[in-house]
Amino acid sequence: MSTGARDSGGTRIEKERRRSDRYHLVIPIHMNWRGPSGERYSAHAQAKEANLHGGFLEFMDAERYPPEGAELELTNLVSGQKGKGRVSAIRRASQDAPLGVAVELLPPKEEFWGLTFQLRRSTGELLKLEHGIKSGEIDPYVLREFRDAVDHIRKTAWAVQEWKERQALKRDTATVIPLLVTERIRRGTQLYEALSADLQTQTIRPEAADIEDLLHAIERLREELKRLH
Repeated sequence: MSTGARDSGGTRIEKERRRSDRYHLVIPIHMNWRGPSGERYSAHAQAKEANLHGGFLEFMDAERYPPEGAELELTNLVSGQKGKGRVSAIRRASQDAPLGVAVELLPPKEEFWGLTFQLRRSTGELLKLEHGIKSGEIDPYVLREFRDAVDHIRKTAWAVQEWKERQALKRDTATVIPLLVTERIRRGTQLYEALSADLQTQTIRPEAADIEDLLHAIERLREELKRLH
């Protein structure tokens, strides 16, 4: 939903914002609605931002536009999810045709926005949790482990979101794979440094389980890396 809403629906939009966090995304949406005499209309749009309660849909070369208060039948063209909504505000770039509409989902339905939204929301919740943990009395070792895990999830989720958005826009998705490989290398290096620090401080004892498996894995990795040179 958007601060650009200029009509009487603006107050409702602000209330919806306060009810849940908004996330930026790009999702193709197909909408259907009925006119005053029962005639059916349809239009294509892209969801540009969304929360649990609704989102802002930007029109894509539409010839007709739903009025404020119109009830919509919505289809997420990526996931195939269907839902119902109501136009709660109209955004105009100028005095010309509407740029898009703020839509209230009826009822609120997280699944409608698909995996991209769920990833963004989950990552946001993890970052909030990390902030809460920082303010408590948590052992620095445990806190660092949690922060590293959240960072890994955040970067991987971003790569998945990139893949979904490129797929929705019919762009090449193969370019996302190097992002995941880079993240895996970064995470592997990070784990190596953490294990080295644990060995130096004797946090890891010689009798620790799986030490042999770790040693063999490192030796195999070393041999594979030597082949790259």
